[in-house]
Amino acid sequence: MRHRIVVLAVVAAVMTIGLFGGPLAAVMAAYMLNAGHNQVDKATDTLGLTLAAEFARGEVPGALPRAGEIRFTLYDAAGARLVGDGPAVADGPVDEVIEGEGIVDGDGAGRFLVAIPLYDGDRIVGALRGEAPQGPTFLRIAVALAAMAALGLLAVGAVWLVSRRLAARLAEPLEDLASAARTVGAGDFTATAPPSHIPEIDEVGTALNGAAARIGGLVARERAFSADASHQLRTPLAGLRLGLEAALDTPGQNLHTVVVTAMAGADRLERTIDDLLSLARDTDRRGEPLDLDALLDGLRRDWAAPLSGAGRTLAVTVPADPPVAAASTPAMRQVLGVLLDNAVRHGGGAVTVTVRDAGDALAIDVTDEGPGVRGTDPDVFTRRSGSAGGHGIGLALARSLAEAEGGRLLLASRLPTRFSVLVPLVPIPVRTP
Repeated sequence: MRHRIVVLAVVAAVMTIGLFGGPLAAVMAAYMLNAGHNQVDKATDTLGLTLAAEFARGEVPGALPRAGEIRFTLYDAAGARLVGDGPAVADGPVDEVIEGEGIVDGDGAGRFLVAIPLYDGDRIVGALRGEAPQGPTFLRIAVALAAMAALGLLAVGAVWLVSRRLAARLAEPLEDLASAARTVGAGDFTATAPPSHIPEIDEVGTALNGAAARIGGLVARERAFSADASHQLRTPLAGLRLGLEAALDTPGQNLHTVVVTAMAGADRLERTIDDLLSLARDTDRRGEPLDLDALLDGLRRDWAAPLSGAGRTLAVTVPADPPVAAASTPAMRQVLGVLLDNAVRHGGGAVTVTVRDAGDALAIDVTDEGPGVRGTDPDVFTRRSGSAGGHGIGLALARSLAEAEGGRLLLASRLPTRFSVLVPLVPIPVRTP
């Protein structure tokens, strides 16, 4: 692109200079030649006026003055040279003058030549010949043409420099765009095109940056969904596998009970998958009334058995008339599922789920009687890799889900461990008078 811009600019400059400079040079050369001839013509006329009266009286000057490069020769009516260093006898132009042709211009053969008649009344008594070489005029024309050519080359050079700068000014933003596009194509969605202060190019850069940000967000959500899904499915799968392995290792066990338990675990896996897909697809779920009864029934169904198997109990306490909260039921099911899974894996003793009115929110507390939680609130909810010890991505996922619903997830107490989920209430319609 740069090379094309420079070549086009230089070619345009050369063509412009040629179109305007060629005729100008021709006019200038003609003007200078005409000026040289007029100088000889004027000097010859001036001297002729001086000599006419003197020559008519029969007086012949002993010598003729010179005017610069102009030489004069005086002839009588018969064409014989009287004074001067011109031809000894009248040549063509002088003959024409003597024959009555008036003033004759005889430019050519490298000279300016003017011949004028000298009168005594109406009678031609002689002729004056003025001659100057054209060489000095040609030299001045050559110098002027050389100066014009130099100016033309200087102009072409200036165009070349300006076009190079302009090409760089236009090409660099496009090269930056191409570089940013290649970086985004390679998977780095943080790449952005720098501003060029050229509106059209900046518009393309803004579109590219926006597309990269959207694709980056989409990829980040896909990755987060993969991590969240693997985390949420790990515990149910592990429980299902342990139940089946225990049945295999225990001959004579009631297979009906084993199958029912396995089916319950499969149902929980299916609900978890449905919840995650629903959360991943829906972008705005705020304002949806929380189905508290269905939520708590699901908790009892999914977590009472695992806790009972470990010799622990699950208690759910609900007030008589709890406030109506606005949140997605699948999202709250996943949030409380993380908290209960955390209580099962890291806590101890009885687990209590308490629903209470927190004024402007519905609070759901999950408490266990375990050894407590170490670390501060921010540290507990920091997302870590799945291979890290202690709390991984579960609590971070639960907090992000709660905040996505407009709520909050807090570590209310480290010992005993109690997490509180605050869910916003359904807005009360304002009555108009």
